Amino acid sequence: MALPNNYEAVIGLEIHVQLSTKTKMFCGCALSFGDEPNVHTCPVCLAHPGTLPTVNERAVRYALQIGLALDCEIAPRSIFHRKSYFYPDNPKGYQITQYDEPLAVNGRLGDVRIHRAHLEEDAAKTIHVGSSGRIHGSAQSLVDFNRGGTPLVEIVTEPDLKSPEEAREWAQLLRTTIKQLGVSDVNMEEGSLRVDANVSIRQTGASKLGTKTELKNMNSFRFLERGIAAELERQAAVLDAREEVAQETFHFDPRTGSLTPLRSKEYADDYRYFPEPDLAPLVSTDQMLEEARAALPELPANRRERYETELGLPEDAARQLAFDAELADFFERALQTADGAEPRTIAIWVTGELVARLREASDGEADPASSKVTPQALAALAGMVDAKQVTTGAARQVLATLVAEGGDPAQIVEREGLAQMSDAGELEAIVAAAIEAEPGAAEKVRAGNPKAIGPIVGAVMRETKGRADGGEVTRLIREKLGAG
Repeated sequence: MALPNNYEAVIGLEIHVQLSTKTKMFCGCALSFGDEPNVHTCPVCLAHPGTLPTVNERAVRYALQIGLALDCEIAPRSIFHRKSYFYPDNPKGYQITQYDEPLAVNGRLGDVRIHRAHLEEDAAKTIHVGSSGRIHGSAQSLVDFNRGGTPLVEIVTEPDLKSPEEAREWAQLLRTTIKQLGVSDVNMEEGSLRVDANVSIRQTGASKLGTKTELKNMNSFRFLERGIAAELERQAAVLDAREEVAQETFHFDPRTGSLTPLRSKEYADDYRYFPEPDLAPLVSTDQMLEEARAALPELPANRRERYETELGLPEDAARQLAFDAELADFFERALQTADGAEPRTIAIWVTGELVARLREASDGEADPASSKVTPQALAALAGMVDAKQVTTGAARQVLATLVAEGGDPAQIVEREGLAQMSDAGELEAIVAAAIEAEPGAAEKVRAGNPKAIGPIVGAVMRETKGRADGGEVTRLIREKLGAG
């Protein structure tokens, strides 16, 4: 979606990352997903009177890794606060979080600045029962407290994103970064990664920010992009009508593409923050920081640099692989099994041909790990291209079969008769016939128009079913037509 030229988008993201600890943030209850409701609870996470929270040390260590991976400044001392709000899935009437003294600040990931990253606990899960679950004519809202108290790291960006596409790409980069840390499975479908967007528009070139609205809990990157695009379009229409944008929170429905207001946006004063009196300040020791740094794996930015400098990959392919964990894992496994294929060729086939085919076959998704194409098969196909055993066109046909059926590329080539032509005399005869069949194009090429060669090349490729090398075909045509 493109805004009218007189407006520009200003977008920031708030991301909640559920940490993969064994227990909750402030009690010993086990974390779970999909278990029976309300089986992982205790007096602490149910807020019984007289109970006291204790900090999950593993959650703190995971949060330190996230802060360091985002190039943040780690606070030598941070404190927890109570954030007051009254929701049915919040038994205490407040959330334990961090406010003006967070764990990590002033970071950066790619081109986006990180305002802060802090620890907090999750609320429970409210389930609204539809028309089939009515009691005495009233709909039910049920609460599952299993999730209540789950440790979270909230990451807040500066408003540095300029389009829905940028927001989607950056959120994918963040997911890849955190997944490589091993501190969260960042599964959006299960809620362990939730993304909110703060969206505003302003006149192009203006320095003053417009009024922002918030889009809550979009559970896929495509929905994030679509939701932001819809909100930008709505705000542009409001301003075009000479009205003012109200600061509100919206829900985006991906089925209808509609935006529904949830509530007026709260301000910090509405939450009545004050320091949590039952928890001591967090102090990050030198030893904790050293251990957190030592636990950092190769991060996407470093992986991109390695791909470009050591493997010689094109910049776009290196970026795509480094910023997509599933794609990079597939590429690395293909590289390990490659027999004669160049890393550059494998990368181009993974990021270009394979991704395109998978998106066609699965409604826009491109996870090679769930496809029928194995890394070994893709590496073997790339090797056949490098060795000129098949042409690029024939290799695309083989890849289409691999996506649909799986299998071995060499066997598919033999079965379908797709091996590159090796009989020079046969190819010359086919080229001569194609020139004779396209006299108009041949005359234009003789007259010095190189672009006119296309119909002749096409005729040769159709006759050879893509088995002829395109470069060799072009050379023979030009030679026979005296075009040099």
